[in-house]
Amino acid sequence: MGFDEEWAQLRAEAASRRETSMRLNQLPADQGGGGGKDLVSSPSEKRAAANTIETLIVPDTKKAADWADEATTGAIGALKGWETAAGLKTVQTTWDKQVKTLTDRLNREKGALRATVTTLTGVDVGRGQAISSIPSNLSAY
Repeated sequence: MGFDEEWAQLRAEAASRRETSMRLNQLPADQGGGGGKDLVSSPSEKRAAANTIETLIVPDTKKAADWADEATTGAIGALKGWETAAGLKTVQTTWDKQVKTLTDRLNREKGALRATVTTLTGVDVGRGQAISSIPSNLSAY
């Protein structure tokens, strides 16, 4: 087989393997891109995640912080007059700030999840209405 015949055969094979459907430009799945045909999460999954943050993660984080504060306060009292007590007080203050930062972030994430559900649902409905408002000869079928 000569070069021209082999080249024609390779082009024909490549053309037969080519997808004819439209695909958005994205990263391959192994590099963090989406790869599937469906959305990775649904509105119900976003609501469930927001509810888990609200009903489990934030309350449990606060309970853990309260438990640690109680134990640390007891240790500070028991070690009164020692440098260790002053060090524990500093650690306790830092811990409380970190817990507040964490719970604030969790609450922002919860709000963002809920806002995303609202936004995406609104966009879907709006796009559907806009598309259906376009007159078409196909509407008669």
